[in-house]
Amino acid sequence: MASNKTLNTLLASAVALTVAGGVGAANAMAEGKEKCYGVVKAGANDCANASKSHSCAGHATADADAGEWLALPTGVCEKLAHGSTEPAAAAPAEAAPAADHGEKH
Repeated sequence: MASNKTLNTLLASAVALTVAGGVGAANAMAEGKEKCYGVVKAGANDCANASKSHSCAGHATADADAGEWLALPTGVCEKLAHGSTEPAAAAPAEAAPAADHGEKH
């Protein structure tokens, strides 16, 4: 009969493999799903945003943020207003107005 130490080691290994497998599966996108950016209600995102300013579900601060996403069935996103399978690029900083050097036009 196997010793308690051997059984405990086998049990601990099985638990570790189960947990590690579950973490990988949770991070992977489910088959038949795609990330849809720009259609999220505040506080209803699925995971980290594109800018990486947070890494958790439920942290979207504004409706329709183009950097927040939901996992939707493949093909649905393109049918939604503001939906995109790619996050929007950050808006360029506005150029400062030209300085008035006292010239009269």
